[in-house]
Amino acid sequence: MHTDTNQARVAVMIAEGLEEIEGLTVVDLLFRAGIACDTVSIAPERTVTSSHGVTIVCDRTIFDEGFSFDDYTLVVLPGGMPGTTNLGACKPLEDELVRRVRGCLPVAAICAAPTVLARLGLLAGRKATCYPGQTPVLEEHGAVLTEGPVVVDGCITTSRGMGTAIDFGLELVAQIRGRAEADRIAQAIVYHA
Repeated sequence: MHTDTNQARVAVMIAEGLEEIEGLTVVDLLFRAGIACDTVSIAPERTVTSSHGVTIVCDRTIFDEGFSFDDYTLVVLPGGMPGTTNLGACKPLEDELVRRVRGCLPVAAICAAPTVLARLGLLAGRKATCYPGQTPVLEEHGAVLTEGPVVVDGCITTSRGMGTAIDFGLELVAQIRGRAEADRIAQAIVYHA
């Protein structure tokens, strides 16, 4: 999904109880690639507390006047608990995920967050990965499981967890700006896969 950098914009969905590394690593790597990115709270408040007690002040909320998912090229779901449960309980987000996947628009989820996609029936027959403890949910909903650190199947990108967050973020950079840019950033942050 190579997209012009000036037009690409990413929404990283932030829910109370998220795994902060999985969300903020993506934000950091997109920033380094010059890709516009918003942290978006799924609650009316912009201030969200992670599963480890880290306070994050989001750029906006889905309840802000003028907010539209149409403004975003890609929607990213960080994992963590109870963050994933909270993402899955957000009806406007669920509706958007279904719309996106049906319209072949990019969605990405890491750790436990692929279960949100699975429960919506969006991973049936697709290759996907997730946090090992969550694999039964994906299997139950028809996903084709793989243990790769990052798996791309059509418009859906999934990843395993905090330890694969850099791989995940770099894959998203590559999808938007190209593999050479992702490789440049990997080198700049002294990352060796």
